[in-house]
Amino acid sequence: MAGAAALAGRMVAGLQGLRGELFAFVPVGLGIGIGLWFQRGQDPGAADYLLAAGGVLLALLLHRMWEVAQPFVVLVACILCGFLACGARVQVVAAPILTEERYGAVMGRILEVDRSQAGALRVTLDRVWMEDLAPDETPGRVRLSLQGDQRWLDPEPGSWVMATAFLSPPQGPTEPGAFDFRQMAFFDGLGAVGYTRMPVLRWQDPAPGDARIGRLRAYLSSAIQTRIPGDAGAFAAGVLTGDRSGLSRDAVDALRDSSLAHLLAISGMNMAFLIGFVFALLRYGMALIPPVALRVDSKKVAATVSLGVAGFYLLLSGANVATERAFIMVAVMLVAVILDRRAITLRSVAIAATILLAWQPEALLSPGFQMSFAATIALIVGFRAMSNHLEPGRWPRWVQMMLALLLSSLLGGIATAPYAAAHFNRFADYGLVANLLTGPVMGIVVMPAGAVAAVVAPFGLSALPLWVMEQGCRWILYVAHEIAAVEGAVTAIPAPPTVVLPILSLGLCWLVFWPGRWRWGGLVAVLAAGLVWLQADRPIVLIGAGGLVGVAGPEGRAISTARGGGFMVENWLENDGDLAGRTAALARAGFVGVAGAQVFGFGGRTGLVLARGEPVPAGACLRHALIVRPDPAEQDGPCLMISDDLLAKTGTIAIVAGHEGINIRLTQSGTRVWSRGPVGLDLALPAPVPPDAVDQ
Repeated sequence: MAGAAALAGRMVAGLQGLRGELFAFVPVGLGIGIGLWFQRGQDPGAADYLLAAGGVLLALLLHRMWEVAQPFVVLVACILCGFLACGARVQVVAAPILTEERYGAVMGRILEVDRSQAGALRVTLDRVWMEDLAPDETPGRVRLSLQGDQRWLDPEPGSWVMATAFLSPPQGPTEPGAFDFRQMAFFDGLGAVGYTRMPVLRWQDPAPGDARIGRLRAYLSSAIQTRIPGDAGAFAAGVLTGDRSGLSRDAVDALRDSSLAHLLAISGMNMAFLIGFVFALLRYGMALIPPVALRVDSKKVAATVSLGVAGFYLLLSGANVATERAFIMVAVMLVAVILDRRAITLRSVAIAATILLAWQPEALLSPGFQMSFAATIALIVGFRAMSNHLEPGRWPRWVQMMLALLLSSLLGGIATAPYAAAHFNRFADYGLVANLLTGPVMGIVVMPAGAVAAVVAPFGLSALPLWVMEQGCRWILYVAHEIAAVEGAVTAIPAPPTVVLPILSLGLCWLVFWPGRWRWGGLVAVLAAGLVWLQADRPIVLIGAGGLVGVAGPEGRAISTARGGGFMVENWLENDGDLAGRTAALARAGFVGVAGAQVFGFGGRTGLVLARGEPVPAGACLRHALIVRPDPAEQDGPCLMISDDLLAKTGTIAIVAGHEGINIRLTQSGTRVWSRGPVGLDLALPAPVPPDAVDQ
């Protein structure tokens, strides 16, 4: 007993000695609270928020009265504040969401222009009007894919358009635990998505001063692509204005498979390259003018002007989440310079993370947030550990630059690899090589040339810097295509269980942020997350709308039908760690029988997939445990009948093999503000049938 008390005393004394060094755990606490809010099956009620608010007030009181436990009290308060931040954010962004599919007239103002994953031109509309829909039920934003011949349309931001379109609510997860686009759409204010094959009519030109930034972005993007043809021009426009609509599908795939897609996203690296160039140009430019250098603090002036440039770049690029995150990080560091503080520290990163999580708590779940902060923290810690080996004068300048480049790519690649693999189900085997070949070009050629072109364009002198920028962009695209074409350039990674990333992240945070030797305890959590990931089992059966069924087998998942649910099938296979594609999945063994009536086996049971309109055979419910049929039908036995009506409520149904036998998991099993699932619905399968029933 005395030993335990002595150990507790040493721990408390140690915590007291670490006061001031534990601020990095503030965003960790916020993240825990945010994660708990999102993992709930139901929306919190008023009582939950009142209890959390009371807990924060109690923590503040204990913080003053109970000094010994201050670190624990502050952590609990941060967790509760993260929970409350989610509730506040919901109230800010809440907007109507379409509840059912619709076909009819829609009109709105073009807010943004981009391209879909399939390459179709898309417009996002705000100030929406929809036929036969009350204003209080009309979504605030609608996104339309423009299909068919739309050559006469100039989708200029700020202009009003009218179309006849198919619209539906944003799609939910493709399987339990998968990425929830509907959740992301809710926080983005997107209440409906759809497409039109009819001509889109331009109803009204932009009003004077309306969507000025969007129109400027469109003008600059068009001007750049006029001067720089092809994918190189689209890439240049993408990194400067955020408009990636001109990039071909082949280029997008090559950038993804070579681990260079992050260069196209306006995120931390692009912002750092641009602001670093502007800061250095101003500071050292003023140093070359002695009267100015002697009277002006060039460092603070450069930081102030760079902050303004970063803000303008944020607006110009469309202010998406990745750019907002990058701006906050850069702004915190520039303000630190202005206040004579160290700019690049773990404390500054923690401040940036705290601001972002309090402002946009949903960002915690985004791949960009996780990867950018992981890379930034790894770079700070890594360079701090290597500072003695990279001190000025120890190596020739060119060797130092090469070592810094190699270390940056290595640290960034290692830190972001598990998050990239978890979210995108792939690992670019030669990503380090691709980044080493393109990183210097991006930082020394592309972004500086783009900044110079923007400055001298009003004087008609942009031709030379744009030519320089073009060469850099062509080199990056060349490397991307060459690396992506190498055999084995991409390794498929199965999706991890939902607990893996939280455990991994908490372990890494403890390992990095805890200042004492107890930090190595974080390795236990990291290793545990890896073991859970390695031992994870994928669902043996996945069932989607339209009679779409995927059955796991020794060759991989087999798919029941060649049509429908293309996005869903692609995600199922990628989450399996399978990059073979739908054609290969159709050819795999797993289904027997004729088209329209296929039988499959799973876990000692059999299932039957029927095409729409196909009658249910007599006695089918006695022979099969499961019948999947798009349209509902009466059953003549104890089987589980799954129709599209049921799937509209549950989302994709997954059948998993656990230690206690076969279990059924629903994608939508709770009620959240962005999703309404069937509460209390319990689906069960009957007892197994003989294996030879598969041949019946």
